[in-house]
Amino acid sequence: MYGNQPYLLSPDRQLSDMEKALVWKKPSSHIVSDAEKRICEEVKRNWNRGQMKISTILLEGDAGSGKTQLAKALSAEFGLPYTKVTCFADMDKSDVIGAILPVMTSDKSERTDEREQAPVEYRFYPSEIVRAYQNGYLLEIQEPNVIRDAAVLMALNSALEPDGSLNLPTEIIRRHPDFVVVITTNRSYAGTKPLNEALRDRVQHTERMETPTKEVMIERASAMVGYQDQAVLGILADAIIALDQAAKANAIKGVAGMRSYFYWTDAVSAGIPVKESLYHKVIYKITTDPDEIKLLEEALQSRGLMTQLDGLEAAVKKNEF
Repeated sequence: MYGNQPYLLSPDRQLSDMEKALVWKKPSSHIVSDAEKRICEEVKRNWNRGQMKISTILLEGDAGSGKTQLAKALSAEFGLPYTKVTCFADMDKSDVIGAILPVMTSDKSERTDEREQAPVEYRFYPSEIVRAYQNGYLLEIQEPNVIRDAAVLMALNSALEPDGSLNLPTEIIRRHPDFVVVITTNRSYAGTKPLNEALRDRVQHTERMETPTKEVMIERASAMVGYQDQAVLGILADAIIALDQAAKANAIKGVAGMRSYFYWTDAVSAGIPVKESLYHKVIYKITTDPDEIKLLEEALQSRGLMTQLDGLEAAVKKNEF
């Protein structure tokens, strides 16, 4: 399906070499999800329907649920250059619009000596948001719900208006018709708050991203790492799921997700001891607090997973898997 590019949004558009390099290339390990299919079909169906056009998408879910991977996959499907901005609490309007900064050309600096002060010139440097807005890229905006300044949110809201424009210090620019925004936010993540109502109102399609099922986890890890033993992959997946549930139940802020699963699987497939790599690839990534580690260990113990991991350790050493 991807090879035929059925979801290409602007087939006649000619990208520069730099822009072509920004279009995400799907790795062989990528598995198309139902959410990806659903978004592609909806965006393509409404792309030329005027006010019904879908160009702002919200992906909301737990860390490790595949939000950024999906945003990048949409770049590949739509044939749009991908770029991103990661929001932070003290973000200001210059991070949304850009900033006027002093510059000094090299030739002037060469003429400057102790008796002469080179004149200072100023130049406007647009933000990554403006670059994507003006050139028609797919822009991932990560965690806008951490922004504290209401004025910054207002500026961001303006950038998401379907037929909007941005007032820059040097000019007024119009939104490129190919500009697509994918907002990615974590649920119940430290430092976050509910997504601003005005920002949420500008979203035309939302996906609730869930942690993958055990079967999907195994399929993705097998494709990513190239490790095929289903029994080993299943036990590791059970441990990841148990640790993630225990972290949430005990208000431990860390996360056990797909990234931890991939790296743990890779370590085990390389012959690194199962229990040793459990701590370095998973548990210490969640927390290094001794009391919290004890809670996580008890969660594995209560489900019989510590015993299974010990058995797996012995079996791997004997090359039984």
